[in-house]
Amino acid sequence: MSLYFEDLKVGDKFVSPTRTVTEADIYAFAGLTGDYNLIHVDRHYAEQGPFKQRIAHGLLTLAISTGLGTRLGLFTDTVIAFLGIESLKFTNPVFIGDTIHQVEEVIDVKKTSKPGRGVVTMQTNAVKHDGTVVLESKRSLMVKCRG
Repeated sequence: MSLYFEDLKVGDKFVSPTRTVTEADIYAFAGLTGDYNLIHVDRHYAEQGPFKQRIAHGLLTLAISTGLGTRLGLFTDTVIAFLGIESLKFTNPVFIGDTIHQVEEVIDVKKTSKPGRGVVTMQTNAVKHDGTVVLESKRSLMVKCRG
């Protein structure tokens, strides 16, 4: 069930399904991006660091969070464009085995000057299974209007 611009109002909140971050995710992301920072891929090195274990890449957490948002199916056939991320903060580490979900809250809705579309801005947080927020962002989408 895709939502149109008119279906959304400030304060609407949506919670995604969950996903567990695995060691394979971290290595696949390192291979894809070339980011082999030791804090992510070297267990012995990471054990000596501030987190005492390997952590997921921040951008991997962002990518997983974005995927969780699409699993909500809110804009499957009504999104026109992803316009950007206004702010992004990684607030806590994500470890191998952590399960995260995404919470999205509509914080602004604006019609555009072109008919048939509007911009929706969401406060989007990735949250661990224990309630710890690991990522905070404001993201904007251009969405179709009805008719």
